[in-house]
Amino acid sequence: MPVASALTTEKQVAAPVINPSLPTKRVASVDVYRGFVMLLMMAEVLSLHRVSENIPDSSFWSFLAFHQSHVPWVGCSLHDMIQPSFSFLVGVVLPFSVGSRADKGVPYRSLLLRSVRRSLILIFLGIFLRSLHSQQTNFTFEDTLTQIGLGYTFLFILSFYNQRIQLAALIFILAGYWLAFALYPLPTASFDYVLAGTSPDWEHNLQGFAAHWNKNTNLAWAFDRWFLNLFPREKPFINNGGGYQTLSFIPTLGTMILGLFAGHAIKSSNSRRYNLRFFIVTGFALIALALLLHFTGINPIVKRIWTPSWTLFSGGLCFLFLAFFYGVIDMANIKKWSFVLMVIGVNSIAAYCIADGFSPFISKSLYTHLGQNFDQVFGGAYATLVKGGLVLLLEWLILYWLYKRKIFIKI
Repeated sequence: MPVASALTTEKQVAAPVINPSLPTKRVASVDVYRGFVMLLMMAEVLSLHRVSENIPDSSFWSFLAFHQSHVPWVGCSLHDMIQPSFSFLVGVVLPFSVGSRADKGVPYRSLLLRSVRRSLILIFLGIFLRSLHSQQTNFTFEDTLTQIGLGYTFLFILSFYNQRIQLAALIFILAGYWLAFALYPLPTASFDYVLAGTSPDWEHNLQGFAAHWNKNTNLAWAFDRWFLNLFPREKPFINNGGGYQTLSFIPTLGTMILGLFAGHAIKSSNSRRYNLRFFIVTGFALIALALLLHFTGINPIVKRIWTPSWTLFSGGLCFLFLAFFYGVIDMANIKKWSFVLMVIGVNSIAAYCIADGFSPFISKSLYTHLGQNFDQVFGGAYATLVKGGLVLLLEWLILYWLYKRKIFIKI
């Protein structure tokens, strides 16, 4: 199996060491994949669900709306793949970023301190972006940036060990997280579902053993009821309306470790054809394993609480996405079509801040000046789509301006 073959290519080490031979050249397919992911996030301004609501008989708009929103609980849409892809790519590029600094003679201690600093910046940036529309700091840790930040230093440390240890860490993380949820008691007959913000007859509740991963009645929800109330809040934290949890950063670390395997393959001496086969076979193998866990009732595929089976399922899809971009761009050298994505991908932090933090301000300003014209010219069905398209264009032009002037925001 390609995973086992890849493991044998790594030199066995007993402690962290810096490998100055790691390549530092950017991989175009990775930048384009990242750009694709960020475009999906930025495209939220298109508000396809509103178009679908205005044209309820259209299966076309219904399909697009579904894939621009998160599934209620179990399952997956294209939109659900934004966060795991972003996390996966953190692992993919880590060997390259570490290698570039190691080539400059940066010692391990300095690199470790930098990883801690980067973790803190990601955590606080995520909190800042989630607090833009609040009356006070919104201490929440389920945001993509904060989730990555919470696990990044652990990923950095793991990146200096051989892949057998990384694989062992992945198995330990997923098995341990699964066991912690499985051992947490199910709600009793007297359980107050008001605290959970749901009901015992919610249509998406799981039954039997899988009920250990139901919305806001699980271990991670109980942790957040203690942890999040340690911070100053407008009102005590009771539950997250979407079911998202702080502890999801633990299996998210598993997603980033999967990315490490892909990054090691790309930077190795393996042929590109071998790497492509590795990505495809590993992707399908992970998906098959996740589906087996899901349909046997051992562990459901739920993105909102990042179940171990979701780590495997989404990780498999990430490998397949990477295989597509790697095959088309790096192997077939078909690149011209990807320029729009490249502009976004090489400045992903800027794109994230624009989409998550400043997009509402751009949209509001645009609608202030042109709102009535949108409604009159395009009618109620497509007005929000056209407005969102203009906002998306303006956001891309900002990134293009940064790209042309070689201004890249990095953490």
